Amino acid sequence: MNKNVLILAFVLIAAAAVGIGLFLKTTRSPGIQPGSANSRDVGREPHRSGPIAVIPKGTTHSFWNAVLAGAQKAAKENDVDIFWAGPDREGDREKQIQIVEDFIVKKVAGIVLAPTDSRALVPVVERAAEAKIPVAIIDSDIETQARLSFVATDNYAGGALAAKHMAHLLGGKGKVAVIKYMPGSASTAARENGFMETLKAMYPGIDMVEDRYGMDTVETALSAAEDLLTRHKELDGIFACNESTSLGALRALESQGRAGSVKMIGFDAADALIRSLESGRIAALVVQNPFAMGYKGVGCVAAAIKGEPVEKRIDTGVQLVTKDRLNSPEIRALIGRSD
Repeated sequence: MNKNVLILAFVLIAAAAVGIGLFLKTTRSPGIQPGSANSRDVGREPHRSGPIAVIPKGTTHSFWNAVLAGAQKAAKENDVDIFWAGPDREGDREKQIQIVEDFIVKKVAGIVLAPTDSRALVPVVERAAEAKIPVAIIDSDIETQARLSFVATDNYAGGALAAKHMAHLLGGKGKVAVIKYMPGSASTAARENGFMETLKAMYPGIDMVEDRYGMDTVETALSAAEDLLTRHKELDGIFACNESTSLGALRALESQGRAGSVKMIGFDAADALIRSLESGRIAALVVQNPFAMGYKGVGCVAAAIKGEPVEKRIDTGVQLVTKDRLNSPEIRALIGRSD
């Protein structure tokens, strides 16, 4: 055989080998690229049981960082690995559905999911169950019995706590409004209903003047709150039901010079909200335990993989935090200030 032909043959074989290697590498995780903005491999190489996917509603709020910390702790204790992947924006249902579908194709050992919508995520969760992939739902419930467990705050009770404290702040009389999150979110809907229904049933002297959706960003919540405050100059109190609506409502109150005079109760414990509670611009915060959601969610799936029993409902607790409670050891640990 001609020497030049031999050289050409060796080059073609080498190129083919490189091409196959690149193909295998790029198709390792269909639709999700490790190291991208919304996906991260956490841990060592997968164990025999395979990794567990943890899928939050979004990746920008500090709430989800605490969920991740809890998931990592549970993964270490159970000797499993986790994949962390979620939409950049919390309202992106289609992106979250795609992420779940990709992990089903990837054949992960289990999934921990905080669904953006109680109905839209049902088909993909049921497909996971059909594929024998256990799915623990955290933070916000979903309308299917295909889930392994529901690990979350009693959100209705959280809204009721806010209503009772608002009534205390206002002496049982006044005008209040609610900045809701967005349609389809079961967790925030329960908080909103807990607040409004408790006021209606127990405090007839308090008038609910308006409720409005702030949607899924601080900016949209700010716009909704500013409009609401402009329409209701006589407003005495405002309740916001998650991190983004609380931050938006706070900014609106500050922009109109009404922070502190209008009694605001927010939800969740972002640093900016805690600082505003300390300064008196926010009257109180209803605080969940996102660390426990991540920790117990991964723990449930790890137990199911081992064939161990799992509780169908796990309440991770909720606390009303006021300025005078901020230095208690229990609250400092809950908001990440245990040092």
